[in-house]
Amino acid sequence: MKKYIIYIAILAVGLLLGWVLFGGNSNTEEMHKHDAVAETNQMWTCSMHPQIMQPEAGDCPICGMDLIPAASSAEGLSADQFKLSENAMALANIQTSIVGEHISEADTGFVLSGKITENEDETATMPAHFNGRVEKLFVNSLGERVAKGQAVAQIYSPELIAAQQELITAYKLKASQPQLYNAVKNKFKNWMIHGAQLDEVEQTGKVINSFTIYSHVSGVVTEIAINVGSHIMDGKPIFKVSNLNTVWANFDVYENKISQFKKGQDVVVTTNAYPNKTFKGKVNFIDPILDTQTRTVNLRVVLNNKNELFKPGMFVEGKMKGIVSVDKKQVITIPASAVLWTGKRSVVYVKTNPKEPVFEMREITLGNQINSNYQVLEGLNNGNEIVTNGTFTVDAAAQLQGKKSMMNKGGGKVMTGHEGHLGMEMSGSVEGKTINKNERIKVSKEFQNQLKVVFNDYIDLKDALVLENSTEVLTVSKNFLSNLEKVDMKQLKAAEAHKHWMDIEKQLKTATTLILENSAIKEQRNHFKIVSTQLTNAIEVFGVNEKVYHQFCPMANSNKGAYWLSREEKVVNPYFGDAMLTCGEVKQVIN
Repeated sequence: MKKYIIYIAILAVGLLLGWVLFGGNSNTEEMHKHDAVAETNQMWTCSMHPQIMQPEAGDCPICGMDLIPAASSAEGLSADQFKLSENAMALANIQTSIVGEHISEADTGFVLSGKITENEDETATMPAHFNGRVEKLFVNSLGERVAKGQAVAQIYSPELIAAQQELITAYKLKASQPQLYNAVKNKFKNWMIHGAQLDEVEQTGKVINSFTIYSHVSGVVTEIAINVGSHIMDGKPIFKVSNLNTVWANFDVYENKISQFKKGQDVVVTTNAYPNKTFKGKVNFIDPILDTQTRTVNLRVVLNNKNELFKPGMFVEGKMKGIVSVDKKQVITIPASAVLWTGKRSVVYVKTNPKEPVFEMREITLGNQINSNYQVLEGLNNGNEIVTNGTFTVDAAAQLQGKKSMMNKGGGKVMTGHEGHLGMEMSGSVEGKTINKNERIKVSKEFQNQLKVVFNDYIDLKDALVLENSTEVLTVSKNFLSNLEKVDMKQLKAAEAHKHWMDIEKQLKTATTLILENSAIKEQRNHFKIVSTQLTNAIEVFGVNEKVYHQFCPMANSNKGAYWLSREEKVVNPYFGDAMLTCGEVKQVIN
């Protein structure tokens, strides 16, 4: 019996040892496996550059500091979704709107900018009918009214002096050679000279040295081609007159909007000269030829001007309803500020959770632009909540978290070597797009005030480019560079803020110096684009304690698009000046 008890005891001890040796190892192995999985999933980041994410420990590629474990933020989100903090939402002023709930029927009209010109159908030219020199000029200024038969100039003409000698001789032989006399008289009629002046030459037999010429047209003088002492030539214009009882309002229509207009459309015209008045007209003409420089066609409206309220050269706006080719109920319309472009792709950011700031990128297909909104043909449904302000900031967050974004269609980290530069310029079809950190860096009021002085110079620089005054551009650029030197970076206590400002300052100085080295307005605008990108970066990160409008023109920079900053919501384009003064739109409001 004792023998069996010993066997059982030995077996129990053996099982216990086996469990300790093999079972424990198995558990340990499982724990190692679990740790290995955790290790595999662990991402590493830089405390100074949190946008850096790497799958293993090492050094930061920007500053060289040791990477630290990154906190996991999956929170049950899908692969394409990402979340922002409430603090980031507030600081970046990120706003959303429900698709289909914020567009009213009144927003479906187009507003075009235009200029008043004289009605060329009611314009006449007074030409010269012989060669000569102007001795006196009785019409001296634009805007004068000229009546038919009114004396306009005295002309000395050797040709007329010789012809008068022929007339005197032919008049003496009138009885015997009437055909010769009539031939000479007809010569003067072809020169539009007749009446009392010729009678005086025939009766006195004396040559007149200077002949008075009379207008054979009536109207308001809109162009004078001669002055005292200048020579006139047969067939060349002396002056031009217009009947201003009607005028033309000429509007530029971009090629992507041409299909929305037709002859006979009603137009409501307004002007700053009479802010409380509206004037009605109809589309009279749409130019069949596209201007290849501005990519626009001319749309013309004839306006009644019997009260002479409109003056040629006056700026006006025309509002009209667009031609909608599809059922309005089937068309979703969203604000232009919600859309980001890169090449042929258009994207928006959809808030997928109504209770939390969770977003994902969605590609959409756009239809026509209607005023400051776009029709969406595919990609959104009524009831979707989309980002309408702060879209660039949300896109930046998507890129930093390795999610699908405007410049990264497939998702995953995009390492460019410049990830530490807040507001860096992206490569791609829309040059100048800025990436901004989610949260503004807190800096002193003194630093913000110094940056604001630089921003004031930037606004002067933008205004000089609008006026195409290259000399003023150089003057203002010197002030910009001088005040940039006065920004005290010692005010930036945090190392991160210090480094960011050094990067921005360096690029601002380089671009401004290149402006100073070029007197050609085209080259100045090319470098201004870089100044705009970097200053936008600075203002978004540090702030200037005022509202700033971030504006964009898709046709600037050889149709790649370019951005600029403004204090006013109204678009005044520094890249084209008068050629396309109002081309562009507000893409973001920086507070």
